[in-house]
Amino acid sequence: MNDVNAINVRALKFFIQVYESKSFSVVARREGVSPSMVSRVILQLEEALGQPLFYRNTRAIIPTEAGRIFNDYARTMTDQLNKVRNELQDRTTEPRGLIRVNAPVFFGQKHIAPWLGGFLNRYPKVQVELTQTDDFINPHIDAADVIFRIGSLADSSFHARILGSQSYHLAASPTYLAKHGVPNMPVDLIHHHCLTYSGYSGQNRWLFLDPNHTEESIWRQQNISPTLVSNNAESLLIAALNDAGIVLFPDWLIGDHLQSGHLISLLNHYQPTIKTSSQNITAIYPNTRRPPLNVRVFIDYFIEIYGSPPYWKLS
Repeated sequence: MNDVNAINVRALKFFIQVYESKSFSVVARREGVSPSMVSRVILQLEEALGQPLFYRNTRAIIPTEAGRIFNDYARTMTDQLNKVRNELQDRTTEPRGLIRVNAPVFFGQKHIAPWLGGFLNRYPKVQVELTQTDDFINPHIDAADVIFRIGSLADSSFHARILGSQSYHLAASPTYLAKHGVPNMPVDLIHHHCLTYSGYSGQNRWLFLDPNHTEESIWRQQNISPTLVSNNAESLLIAALNDAGIVLFPDWLIGDHLQSGHLISLLNHYQPTIKTSSQNITAIYPNTRRPPLNVRVFIDYFIEIYGSPPYWKLS
């Protein structure tokens, strides 16, 4: 076998037609090419296989035994290719198949998982594989069709749809504040029980805007001595709801508890945060000329569900 690259879809198509018509000229007219080109394609096939596929004479092209055997394989391969083509074509008109989704753990629990039932009912031929982790996910390495990411984006090799912005709130339960008092300034936090999150990049900093600087935004880090540090946001939230101390969390995580009064927002004048850069909640996906239909309908569905502004924003 000299060159297996000669066995391509076009070569298979030419072979099958020559096998049926027993003529290079008939195939050439049908395909709009010269008979010599058809003959050359068949010759390349024969060289690749190391076997003559046809006996050639002035009256007809007769298949050899090798040609009859190869005909079965050629038809099987073209049939499979046609099935794949039809399957892929169907996926451009109706969402179907698997969507691999990655999201931060608590965001996935609160704002993705509760809505998946509605999505799957709307698109019954779609399956979702949801992976949740608070570790950094590299889209170039970790296989995913859609990644929910919170923060700033710098990778231009991926598309991003903004689902909403993220803002932070310092908060504690009414019972905790009744017992320990309400802080009036960031420096007061040194006298309070602080519950802090520590992820793959280390323990969160607590930053506050200095209101005395009016010409530019000056952010200052407030040193605290946390009484509880955890890499699980839900554990910290449960502790805060049970009067253990003060947390600094995004609105999507504690917005419902602030609205219900189970937590009280503190020091809003100082705009507490953990990062001074703009923080968005985005859905990112590979930079292709046209995203798969599955990806498009999945992101559109959650944009519809979240609304503008997102439902977790404080009114």
